[in-house]
Amino acid sequence: MAEQQQEVDLLNRDPNSLNSTTQVAFEDVLAEPDGTHSIDCVWSNSYKCFTCGKNCCYKLMSTLCGICIALYWGCEFAMITFEMVWCCTPALKVHSIMLGICQRFLGSCIQCCLAPLCETMGLCFSNITISKK
Repeated sequence: MAEQQQEVDLLNRDPNSLNSTTQVAFEDVLAEPDGTHSIDCVWSNSYKCFTCGKNCCYKLMSTLCGICIALYWGCEFAMITFEMVWCCTPALKVHSIMLGICQRFLGSCIQCCLAPLCETMGLCFSNITISKK
């Protein structure tokens, strides 16, 4: 079966809100309390510098490293999937089969040896009566 190529959503780049904790705006980092305000031009230019610096730095870092890091993580998750499909799941199936046989064997031993003993002890103790005087 051919794999369908999905289109990348260029507008909503975090549809599952994985990085909601890193959404940082100027107002989340810098704030002046009432009664302590800088000059208006300093505040407005600080906003512009913060926003421009954050955006430029992020775009530069993602341009330099983003493709390589995406390739690394793609390979990492491919290896994890490969390991699960070809190693872990079959090994779990083998253990499940082998332990199922052990469970049946031990169950038979308990039924043959321990069950009659417990039944006998139960019969012995069932004849005990307690009376209050």
